Amino acid sequence: MKRKLIAAAGVAAMMMSIAACGDDSGDKGSEGKKGPDSFKGQTLTFWAMDGSTPDAWVKDLTAEFEKKTGAKLKVEVQQWNGIQQKLTTALSEENPPDVFEIGNTQTPAYAQTGGLADLGDVKSEIGGEWAESLNKSSVFDGKQYGAPWYFANRVVLYNKAVFKEAGVTEVPKTRDEFFAALDKIKAKGKAEPLYLPGQNWYFFDGLTIGKGAELVKKDGDKWVSNLGDPKVGEAMELYKKYADYSKAPKDKDEATPQQGEVFAKGKVGAFIGMGWEAGIAIKANPAIEKEIGYFTIPGETADKPESVFLGGSNLAVAEGSEKQELAKEFLKIALSDKFEGQLAKLNGVIPNKESLQSNLTGNPAAEAAAPAAAVGGTTPLIAEWAAVENAPNPIKTYMTAFLNGKSHEEAAKSVEEEFNKRLAQKQ
Repeated sequence: MKRKLIAAAGVAAMMMSIAACGDDSGDKGSEGKKGPDSFKGQTLTFWAMDGSTPDAWVKDLTAEFEKKTGAKLKVEVQQWNGIQQKLTTALSEENPPDVFEIGNTQTPAYAQTGGLADLGDVKSEIGGEWAESLNKSSVFDGKQYGAPWYFANRVVLYNKAVFKEAGVTEVPKTRDEFFAALDKIKAKGKAEPLYLPGQNWYFFDGLTIGKGAELVKKDGDKWVSNLGDPKVGEAMELYKKYADYSKAPKDKDEATPQQGEVFAKGKVGAFIGMGWEAGIAIKANPAIEKEIGYFTIPGETADKPESVFLGGSNLAVAEGSEKQELAKEFLKIALSDKFEGQLAKLNGVIPNKESLQSNLTGNPAAEAAAPAAAVGGTTPLIAEWAAVENAPNPIKTYMTAFLNGKSHEEAAKSVEEEFNKRLAQKQ
């Protein structure tokens, strides 16, 4: 799950990574050693995805790691294209990477195949204050196979001039206030209130989380579609209420066309997306930058935001690594408040502890995203999920069918066979 990072002064490139560490020399004989020179002569190689690790963060982390352990840190930046196959292959080889960054929704698949080491013995030292919503994807079959690193989620990006012209003077704090604001823009008749294509699937996933809906269920020993659940239907009804304010295509997602480019024309009141999408709008129309504002997607009440899909990264240690103890020392440093806070500040991402969110101050997009992290969630955390989102995503097909007039039951039934076929694919 690729993302782009939001810089405090503007909007720059963001997100997603998979990182790893390893070389030929083992350190299992170093087990239990701590402090300077404990691992002298060892080299830990850290694979980081392009865009995940700012230069200043890497420089400071390397210095502290090498000072505390006596080992060397080698950072290797990986490209997105083909990374999953590359990591899968690496984990199956004799010398796998020691530590790696992995997508939160990908973690269960790698845990199921035995590629990840159990971090239960160091969880108390590297975490302890993690929100359940952020740590959930790191746990598989009751074991801690990863550690939450950083996250991002969707917010409302709005045109201040359009809102002001419609008489909306305060940022909506509840869902009804948001709908009331959209009604005012609609009544004014000069702009489309909301741009929301019919297949903004990750926004819909957030709504299902808010409704307590599950997209899959167990049927014997296999997973099958649960789209027919009435709670999923409630989420889709809510999605339709938003979509009714939009003229966007019902059979397209937010990238076709890029919703930031649509917003850039100045004729849309708001859209729901990642903070970095403001950069797309600014590139298309630099003049729009001064009009862009952000707010948390409102929930039913002002004290609880709408639930959101949380995309992000976990850090994991390879089960086959000969340097597990050194890798765990790396995690203690990389996931410390010092380096979590620095990464949040530099990259505008949500840190793994609520207490560190103060590092987002001054970054309006990140400040708007952070409150929803505690009530966020992910796609189903099962290894079988990976194939479901491959194009054409059957859930997107369900969404379009519903918006085109089919009942929830009919729309869910129409994609059930394909959904189940994908869940049955071997990983």
